[in-house]
Amino acid sequence: MKKVLILCASPRKESNTMQVLEECARTIAENGLEAEIVSLRQMKIRSCIACGKCAELHQCALKDGLNDIIEKLKVADGFIIGSPVYFGTARGDLMSALQRIGMVSMNSGNFLSWKVGGPIAVARRGGHTATIQEMLMFFFINDMIVPGSTYWNMVFANQPGKAEEDTEGIQTATRFADNVSKLILKIK
Repeated sequence: MKKVLILCASPRKESNTMQVLEECARTIAENGLEAEIVSLRQMKIRSCIACGKCAELHQCALKDGLNDIIEKLKVADGFIIGSPVYFGTARGDLMSALQRIGMVSMNSGNFLSWKVGGPIAVARRGGHTATIQEMLMFFFINDMIVPGSTYWNMVFANQPGKAEEDTEGIQTATRFADNVSKLILKIK
């Protein structure tokens, strides 16, 4: 069965970002694909130390749990990431994780190439667009395919548990997840 790995960068247990990603997972499952959500919530993801050991190990030399995510990603057909917006950017631990995943891929046969996916940003008021752009760089530099939606993949939620009230944002995110699923089924 085709699979999409979904990475949640929110540090909160029942976060707005997780609400949005759960809606995406439902949409992916409705298309007959498996969806697995992995959370960075309790992980302590470190930044890349540029040691270069990923070229010989085909995994990251840092032992903080990220290699488990990398192994899941190697066999997945799609990859969606969701992050809350903090000070106009994605969470730092997510960006550290993505940089390390990218380094391992580039030193391990480019396993990210042609995977389908993209980012979703969730925020109280603003910073969505800059955050999406920041996260998109990971997908583009790793030769991945990013389908569109009916608007940018952003959801507004000014309080915990309020993401579902942004109906246009949820529709945009689930349409994106639907497009990820359909594209995977067409090209894989």
